[in-house]
Amino acid sequence: MDGPIVTADPIRAAGGVLWRPAGGDIEICVVHRPYLKDWSLPKGKLDGGEHPLTGAVREVLEETGVRGLPQLRLPPVAYSLPDGRPKTVDFWLMRAAGTAAVAVADVTEVDEVTWLAPGEAALRLSYPADRALVGHVAGLPAVSTVTALVRHATAGERKAWKGNDNLRPLDEAGQSQSDRLGELLALFEPRLLSAATPLRCKQTLQPLADKLGLPIVTDSAFTEADKTDEIPAKVAVARDRLTELRDGPVAAICSQGKMIPPLLAAVAGAEDAVVYKTPKGGGWLLTWAGDRLLGLSRL
Repeated sequence: MDGPIVTADPIRAAGGVLWRPAGGDIEICVVHRPYLKDWSLPKGKLDGGEHPLTGAVREVLEETGVRGLPQLRLPPVAYSLPDGRPKTVDFWLMRAAGTAAVAVADVTEVDEVTWLAPGEAALRLSYPADRALVGHVAGLPAVSTVTALVRHATAGERKAWKGNDNLRPLDEAGQSQSDRLGELLALFEPRLLSAATPLRCKQTLQPLADKLGLPIVTDSAFTEADKTDEIPAKVAVARDRLTELRDGPVAAICSQGKMIPPLLAAVAGAEDAVVYKTPKGGGWLLTWAGDRLLGLSRL
């Protein structure tokens, strides 16, 4: 009898479709890898337990010398390596930050970086999956801004807290979560930080605020309702506030577990809010093209 079939865990990688304005159009960055003799979108394997978004930004910088600002999660790519091992690559749409470039980290990995119009980039790329991603990006409307919406980190048990619940602080695990969130949210370079009323919401954004040197604005619009019958009215206020923020700079908002699912359902025009249930310390990226919600990317 044959033994059991052993399936290897997928190799995890991440990368980006990096773009920059070019007249009234855009250009896409593609790289040449001498060891494979191919043209590819910038991507590479994750380091240990690295977050896929962190890895995507790192790989784009290392392979192109350009800092990419994430804007939208793109369809992932999955394929099998020549030895049969599965590989998955998480891709993000990224706008090039400025025009200055640094030296590519390893010229044995990438020896040529070039910017091409989407059609030319698709012709230059060696792999169908990369070409499909470029075609997908070329068909998207221009991204106007992004908004990060996160749920506060862990703060112990509500029933075990004897005082005012708005003053319940993050616990030790929550502090670690907030530190990791600070590193992740900084990749978007937010210019406005907003937190719901509870102390734990402000504390969740504090590492990010310290990193960026920005104040945290307390905004009760993102505070969850005290009573069930108040939820629709509270969600309407929060939705209107999000609508205001989409016309401004990149924002990072910390809200609460009972607010985020119905709020995102309202913004997305979805009937089922359950799909937007968010764990503590988790969150979403809302991508806007003017008044159109282009994407909701889970972080």
